[in-house]
Amino acid sequence: MAIGANLASRARSIGRGFAVTAAATAAAGAAAAGYGLWEKNQFELREETLAILPPGYGPLRVLHLSDIHFVPGQHKKADWLRSLAALEPDLVVNTGDNLSHAKAIDPVLEALQPLMQFPGVFVPGSNDYFAPRLKNPASYLLGPSKSRPDPVQLDWPRLRAGFGMSGWVDLTNRCQSLIIRGLRIDFSGVDDPHLRLERYAGWPRGTKGQDAKPHLRIAVAHAPYQRVLDHFTEDGADLLLAGHTHGGQICVPGYGALVANCDLPTWRARGLRDWESQGRTTPVNVSAGIGTSRFAPVRIACRPEAVLLTLTARS
Repeated sequence: MAIGANLASRARSIGRGFAVTAAATAAAGAAAAGYGLWEKNQFELREETLAILPPGYGPLRVLHLSDIHFVPGQHKKADWLRSLAALEPDLVVNTGDNLSHAKAIDPVLEALQPLMQFPGVFVPGSNDYFAPRLKNPASYLLGPSKSRPDPVQLDWPRLRAGFGMSGWVDLTNRCQSLIIRGLRIDFSGVDDPHLRLERYAGWPRGTKGQDAKPHLRIAVAHAPYQRVLDHFTEDGADLLLAGHTHGGQICVPGYGALVANCDLPTWRARGLRDWESQGRTTPVNVSAGIGTSRFAPVRIACRPEAVLLTLTARS
C-alpha cells in the first residue's frame, strides 16, 4: 500500500510539473506574440552613407522602400509612409511586395502619394501578383517559401499603372536612364527572382563601356538570390537594392535572422554589405521591409524599416 501511495503521489507531482511547464510555455508564447504584434508597428529609418558617385557629384539621397505588404486599415503604417516625404529624397526605389490584400491597392497608392512627387523606380514582388494564404506560420522557418497551386491573383496592372502615372519608372525586366541632380543614373531591373521571372535587360544602350560621361549604374530586384547578385555584380553595377527577406522577421537577439526566405546567408538578410563575384564587388542593400504577411503579423528583434542612402562622391 505504501508503495502504491508513493507512486500515486509521484504521478500527481509529475502531472503538476507538466501542467506548470505547459502553462509557462503558453504564457511565454502569448508574451512573444504580443510583443511581435507591437514591434511590427515600430517603424524606423535606417540611414547609410556610400561613396560611389563620380567625383564632383552629390550628395544624392535615395529612399529605399520594400515589402510594405499593405492591408486596409493599417493607419499607423499609412501615416508613417506619408511622413517619409518630409525627407525630400532625390530618388525613391520601391523593391516590391506592396500588397497583402486584394483591396489594398487604393489605400497603398494613397499612402505613397506624397512620395510619388519625387522621381522613382520600382519592380514587383510575388505579393504584388498573388495574395498570401493562411498557412502554418512555423513553415516560414523551413526555408524559402514555395509557390502554391491556384494562387489568388491581385490586380498588379492597376498598381503598376498607379505608380506609372505618377512618373515612377517600371523596371520589370527593363533598363532606363534618368537624370537626377545633373547625374545620369542607369537602372537595370528584373521581375521577381523568387518566382524565377527575372530576365536581364542589360544597361541602357551606349552607356556600359562606351560612354565616358559620368554616370552611375543601379540594379533593382525584389528577392536577393545569389544568382541575381552574381549577375549584376559581374555586369558592372555600382549599387544593388533588394528586399524580400523581411530581415528574417523573427530574429534572435544577439544572433540575428533564422531564415532569409532565399538562398542568401542569414547574416546578410538585412543591411548594406559588399557582394563579390568573379573579381568584382558591388554594395548591396537588403531592406528588412516595412510590413509582414497579414497571416503572420509579427516581428521580433527585427523592426520594420525604410532605408535612406546618402550617396557621395568617390575620393
